[in-house]
Amino acid sequence: MAALGMIIGIVVGLLVIILIGTFVSIYNSLVRLKNNIEKAWANIDVLLKQRTDELGKLLGAVKGFMKQEKTILLGVTKARTAAINAGTIQEKAKADNQLTGALKSLFAVTENYPDLKSNQNFMQLQTRITSIEESLADRREFYNDSVNTFNIRIEQIPYVIIANMLHYVKKEMFKVSEADKKDVKIDL
Repeated sequence: MAALGMIIGIVVGLLVIILIGTFVSIYNSLVRLKNNIEKAWANIDVLLKQRTDELGKLLGAVKGFMKQEKTILLGVTKARTAAINAGTIQEKAKADNQLTGALKSLFAVTENYPDLKSNQNFMQLQTRITSIEESLADRREFYNDSVNTFNIRIEQIPYVIIANMLHYVKKEMFKVSEADKKDVKIDL
């Protein structure tokens, strides 16, 4: 009888150890995914800041050449201001979409200004902003992959139990606005 009690105690002890190990493993996995999302967003945020800084320089270079394009310059300036003032991830994503659209319009119009296109300062700034845009696209993709993995994981069993205990909720992916999916139309 004592041997049976000892066997039951060992089995219960092993089950407790397995359950604790599983809990710790799941918890650590969810924390890693959450932190990957935060890291991915921080990387996007750094590039958004770099882009707004470069845009200030670009607008300075463009203003003298494009006096009659005030609406486009005003649109870029407003979008840049919105990006600088955005606080939450959703606000920054919305401002980023506006800024991307404004930049498309600006770069499309610059094609009509040969003197501007030959300006070395403008060309360097345009190249730098284009490079930042490409990096942003890569970082957005990594962010969305991280969010997708997290969202899937917190809905899977047994992760859902621990995710609910931690009050983890689905994260929103970085989306492109419908307006940004359309071609830029320029009327001169």
